[in-house]
Amino acid sequence: MIKKTLDERAFHLLKEKMDEGLLPQWVLTDPDIYDLEIEKIYGHSWQFLGHETEIKDPGSYVTRWMVNDPVLLVRTREGEIKAFLNSCTHRGTQLCTADRGNKKTFTCPYHGWSYNLNGELVGIVAGNKVYGEEMDKSEWGLRPIPQVEMYQGMIFGNLDKNAEPLEDYLGEMKWYLDILLGRSGGMEVRGLPQRWVAKANWKATAENFAADPYHVQTTHRSTVEMGISPEDPLYAGYGHQVVMKNAHGINVITSKTGKARVPFQGMPESMWPLFEKHLTPEQLEVQSKVTVFVGGVYPNLSFVSPIHGTEGHLHNYLNFRMWRPLGPDKVEVWCWFLIDKAAPEEYKEATYRGYLGSFGPSGTLEQDDTETWARIVEVSKGLMMRDKELNYNSVSNYLMGYSHVEPDENFPGPGTAYPTTYIDALSRRMHEQWLELISKGLFKEEVKQ
Repeated sequence: MIKKTLDERAFHLLKEKMDEGLLPQWVLTDPDIYDLEIEKIYGHSWQFLGHETEIKDPGSYVTRWMVNDPVLLVRTREGEIKAFLNSCTHRGTQLCTADRGNKKTFTCPYHGWSYNLNGELVGIVAGNKVYGEEMDKSEWGLRPIPQVEMYQGMIFGNLDKNAEPLEDYLGEMKWYLDILLGRSGGMEVRGLPQRWVAKANWKATAENFAADPYHVQTTHRSTVEMGISPEDPLYAGYGHQVVMKNAHGINVITSKTGKARVPFQGMPESMWPLFEKHLTPEQLEVQSKVTVFVGGVYPNLSFVSPIHGTEGHLHNYLNFRMWRPLGPDKVEVWCWFLIDKAAPEEYKEATYRGYLGSFGPSGTLEQDDTETWARIVEVSKGLMMRDKELNYNSVSNYLMGYSHVEPDENFPGPGTAYPTTYIDALSRRMHEQWLELISKGLFKEEVKQ
């Protein structure tokens, strides 16, 4: 059934506007559009589930969500990582309600059916008397998530068994993930992922993190006033915005000179030889000059790798965040802290404390963003929003002295790299990908990029 707000005429009008770099504001919070997104984007895309260091030991597990599908992520006795639908096969209740733990078996709180770490049904209360000998328990194991794959310790799931392999889906983004996660031989999660619900639309939150350094100078003005960020209004715009296949992208923020405030984002010098060992010369060049990496894996995984602190006490870490849609105007935010396994313990602890003060529900930067996101959804449902458009015209705006921003062919990394991060190239590509996916199979003519 074609949704009433995206019939064929509305689809073509929407595409025409987006070809002009304009996005109608009503699509942010329309409930019928939201239903299409869940089915056509989240039903077929790779979604981040966690990091391998969260389930290090045999029997360890965490519970996660793929939008509305509950997931039980476990490490088996053989060391394999598996993911199952976190729902008992008897009457369907949520099987495991704890956020994490270590078990040999999972027992349903409703009728007591139990399952082992491989998802096999191994116990039924009064089974012989209630079901008889003819019941085949092998037919009633937990339902596995159709596809589960890993890259650089990151665990992803996909509800579509025919979706392209994870590495193909990530494509050019792997080059940058190798820097972020593989620069010293591997990262680890420290602490628990923080979770909270925000009044926001997932498209706005994903775009804000992956594609919009332009908001930093205004939204996070307090960091400038406290001396944490430079006064220069263009400071977050220096560097490159890189657009890649499947609307993945990254902003490689440097400085006006093209170099970082400090080499290797202030990481201890004792670790620099590890970077030289694990990175290619081209990756090392990018890593040595960057101040902040910020970007995302489409549709709903974002990351930021900043420098925090004052001179002499600078720290760097990797922050993952997953935007779980709960409705057209609500998201659950999941926020992870990752640090190099090889970093000194004292450095890890000091960095973690700095992270908690900036990100998470009590962090100053988080509060800045969530207030803005709430204001967006509050005003996006009105009647006048039906013909109000948002500006994503990335090529004709006058940006940082450029009347027409051309890609930088000399940038050492893969993807299309623009020589400024104050540009809507990635935002526009994300919305093009969005329209392509939600319209797939609805009409004779679909969006082709």
